[in-house]
Amino acid sequence: MRYDEPGREPSSEPSSGIPAAVLENVFDDPAHGEPGRDRLAVHVVWELLLLIGLGVLAYLLWQEDPAALRGDALRSLLLDAVVLGLLTLAVGLSLRTAAVNLAVGPVAVAAALHVAEQGDRGAAAAAGPALAVAALGGLALALVVVVLHVPGWAASLAGAAGVIGYVEQRSAPVLPQGEFDPGGDALYLFVGFAAVAVLGGLFGAVRAVRRLVGRFRPVVDPARRRGAVAAVVTSGALVGSTVLAALAGMLTASRDTTPVVPDPGLDWTVLAVGLALLAGTSAYGRRGGVFGILLAVCLVTVFVAYAQARGWTVSRWAVGAAALGVGLLATRLVETYGRPATGVAAEPLPAGDNRIGTGWTAPPADPVGDWPPAVPTRSPESPVDPWNDPQWDTGPRRWDAGER
Repeated sequence: MRYDEPGREPSSEPSSGIPAAVLENVFDDPAHGEPGRDRLAVHVVWELLLLIGLGVLAYLLWQEDPAALRGDALRSLLLDAVVLGLLTLAVGLSLRTAAVNLAVGPVAVAAALHVAEQGDRGAAAAAGPALAVAALGGLALALVVVVLHVPGWAASLAGAAGVIGYVEQRSAPVLPQGEFDPGGDALYLFVGFAAVAVLGGLFGAVRAVRRLVGRFRPVVDPARRRGAVAAVVTSGALVGSTVLAALAGMLTASRDTTPVVPDPGLDWTVLAVGLALLAGTSAYGRRGGVFGILLAVCLVTVFVAYAQARGWTVSRWAVGAAALGVGLLATRLVETYGRPATGVAAEPLPAGDNRIGTGWTAPPADPVGDWPPAVPTRSPESPVDPWNDPQWDTGPRRWDAGER
């Protein structure tokens, strides 16, 4: 039996009776997870639906404005997808570790303002300090999350408030001072984003990588610490997420000829979180698809271009809210159909008497005789009382003789 006693370590063998060696090879979360491996078929079906939606919207955009898919308009469309894709990658990376970073929007705006102000010093001189500050900020956020073991959304929301306070110190828009124009490299930037998104999804589909990345995901008590490995992986994800958000902001400041407005940037956060969920990344962490982020980003980018071609006024708040709503549905589908299908039967017990069970009940023991023994009955042929033996009272008593 196993008791929850203070100071007593839990048994290494699970209550299911499956040996730990079997769990390491079969369970996606050997300590507390469900038997079996995560299923990826639900991600394939969901990404197929995203691909169909993207094809329909691209056709509608081509019918409405064919020039939007050619020349400078196409390059601008690709840059829009890269900026939005970097923010979605930032959220998706932190979301996979179950510590979502809600500060990506304000960080992007702060980086854009810095690059717009310092762009006349050169792209490298302006980008270097911004990336360094973003990495340090991400490290500080990670330390708060993993050392105090608090939810990532709460800690990153506090960080977002601090960044917004920095942004609001500027009372007027900032005109970009740099001369770097990423429009000529729009195709290469988009291919780079697509490669990172797809390769990240492929690595995340590997069971060992998925288990490693999702170790911070709570399984029993959300406040229970998940170990040093989970802390290191989550810290790296939060630092990388903040750096990706800064890159998105710098790209925005480099491509725009209009002034950078010092707004809070929370609408970018809502849109990025919605796209990450729409891509099939679970809001609980660990589970995610392969092509989902690429397809979701392209889908929303084409939809915004189509809305502009039709003359519709669509805000990032509205698009983000719609993406969040559909993304929550996707999370429910992923958690329902992505978990292991069936349990794993316990291995047979080793040869022996099989008297020890694995639960609270033990198998019945062999029958024993009456206890205490019944008083012997007196036989008619021997009327002497068997308990009245003369030697019982007349035998020598060693304690009377002083022997001890």
